[in-house]
Amino acid sequence: NSWAADRNTKQEIAQDLKSSQGVCLDGSLPGYHLHRGSGSGSNNWLVNLEGGGWCNDVKSCVFRKGSRRGSSNHMERQLQFTGIMSNRPEENPDFYNWNRVKVRYCDGGSFTGDGADASGLYFRGQRIWQAAIDDLMAQGMRSASQALLSGCSAGGASAILHCDEFRGMFPSNTRVKCLADAGMFLDSVDIAGRREMRDVFNGIVRLQASGRSLPRSCTSRMDKTSCFFPQNVLPNIQTPTFILNTAYDVWQLQESLAPRTADPRGLWQSCKQNYASCNSNQLQFLNGFRNEMLNAVKGFSGSGQNGVFINSCFAHCQSERQDTWYSSNSPRLGNKRIAEAVGDWFFERGNAKYTDCAYPCDGTCHHLVFKGRH
Repeated sequence: NSWAADRNTKQEIAQDLKSSQGVCLDGSLPGYHLHRGSGSGSNNWLVNLEGGGWCNDVKSCVFRKGSRRGSSNHMERQLQFTGIMSNRPEENPDFYNWNRVKVRYCDGGSFTGDGADASGLYFRGQRIWQAAIDDLMAQGMRSASQALLSGCSAGGASAILHCDEFRGMFPSNTRVKCLADAGMFLDSVDIAGRREMRDVFNGIVRLQASGRSLPRSCTSRMDKTSCFFPQNVLPNIQTPTFILNTAYDVWQLQESLAPRTADPRGLWQSCKQNYASCNSNQLQFLNGFRNEMLNAVKGFSGSGQNGVFINSCFAHCQSERQDTWYSSNSPRLGNKRIAEAVGDWFFERGNAKYTDCAYPCDGTCHHLVFKGRH
């Protein structure tokens, strides 16, 4: 697999960032990893926004700045590029020879923060995003013939929040699209009747002053916290977008639907670790979540320019893992692997709308099982 070294983060990107003041939570300089394209792909760009949760209060952000999620001082200098990032045609048939970029995530707010600094923390995610894009434009992306903005998890949410903004940076004759993998964090009610994700997103928006960075197509009609939810941004998104998500997203099951705070007796513990341990009542609750997910994309998927792949798997993030993106036994819907469905959508080769029947009907899933407490 290709290993993409970062450009010398400290020196080269520093020039752009000194003027933009885009810095990680701890004030260190952000960066990205770039693996150059070749041949027919040398003028195409895939920009992948790294994921990795959020911090929504001073305490969690202070903790985060001691890790690679909040400081470039803790980041690896090289990353392995797999799945949609791979440079091998047998692993990534449509994008293997593109310029592939991973923008590192160190702001804790899905690249939206634009606020005052507090408690030794810098909330500059929006400026990091802008500086990274400016730098890539100078690296040759401004003359791209095709560009795809992607991301998984918190990076998938970022891709939706920044999608139309990304589109606006290119000439109208450039093909520009967005792919959000496992980014559909729903404004759901948890098993105790609370809205865990809304509390998290509300904390981010208030702490990091994200409101100005969120799509105005949403904030003009809804409150800022609602506009951190991709489901409220999708109805007005102008750019062709592909939603890749599991209907039984294990991250949301563990952190949003049945968080420890909502399950003090641990009745959901075994279900959260192993889908096979979920009882019929729990599955009924999770099927309600699946229905919410399908409803959230219903209007969006009615547009011919958009793509959808929602499979009934207990998983999270399927585009950057080789086994789920494109291998002989990858998950399939309509006999299409995820890489094939995304490729068909991007290059407009055919149908790109796939939704699964309810669990446990799909035998192609790569379910995730966890050991220990989660």
